[in-house]
Amino acid sequence: MAQMTFGEDVGVNGGVFRATEGLQKEFGVDRVFDTPLAESGIGGLAIGLALQGFRPVPEIQFFGFVYEVMDSISGQMARYRYRTGGTFNMPITIRSPFGGGVQTPEMHSDSLEGLMAQQPGLKVVIPSTPYDAKGLLISAIRDNDPVIFLEHLKLYRSYRQEVPEEEYTIPIGKADVKREGKDLSIFAYGLMVHESLKAAEELEKEGYSVEVVDLRTVQPLDVETIVASVEKTNRAIVVQEAQKQAGIAANVVAEIMERAVLSLEAPVLRVAAPDTVYPFPQAENVWLPNYKDIIETAKKVLTF
Repeated sequence: MAQMTFGEDVGVNGGVFRATEGLQKEFGVDRVFDTPLAESGIGGLAIGLALQGFRPVPEIQFFGFVYEVMDSISGQMARYRYRTGGTFNMPITIRSPFGGGVQTPEMHSDSLEGLMAQQPGLKVVIPSTPYDAKGLLISAIRDNDPVIFLEHLKLYRSYRQEVPEEEYTIPIGKADVKREGKDLSIFAYGLMVHESLKAAEELEKEGYSVEVVDLRTVQPLDVETIVASVEKTNRAIVVQEAQKQAGIAANVVAEIMERAVLSLEAPVLRVAAPDTVYPFPQAENVWLPNYKDIIETAKKVLTF
């Protein structure tokens, strides 16, 4: 089954962040091509190609534009295998930049992963490192179900890591303990993993041993790893860049309360952005959560 990549400016220009740079030259315009500025058309094309035996990898140029293609994603892709009794699959991987910290225009930095995770039939993957991104992307493309693959736009240029040339995969739905600890578990994903690691380093200077767990996949959650970490540390906070209301963090807290409440020695708290619309660039740095917010919340739990 041939893979096809398409979207706004992904061909000749190689994408806004150059994530697809050189692909059109290597694989040709039939497999890597630009589309009109119409996300609804990109979604419809992906569905049609999937039904014809291809593995489409469409790009939504910024995830704030996903509302234009929600019917294709939630109304069609997510339901197709169920609707057809398993006769047809939707092996579609939707790539898209998301997140703040680089002063983009309005509707470019929204964190809408909670919206995606609420829809049964979709898998939602958010890597925090280049190594994880490659392994998870290969797994997503090979998956027979639709995968929303979100790439934090600030991490494109702010974090580097050696990545093997050879092929490898990382299982979808498996979290990764990025730092071992025994006093507190921090659960995070995307850019907030790095903010959490920075917070853990600062807390270590004060004598606290903090574990940082990178969820990597927010739907489905790796509940086994989450519970094991809580049972070891007996304290937890959950960090997300998105607004607090109805977010991934709330779901993680609920899973902990349902499965590991007797292991807890303190309430599970959340670090998240305020429940407002995403601010204009002038207020972005004040609005976004950072490692200082994580430290403040962690201390509330550690000293409870």
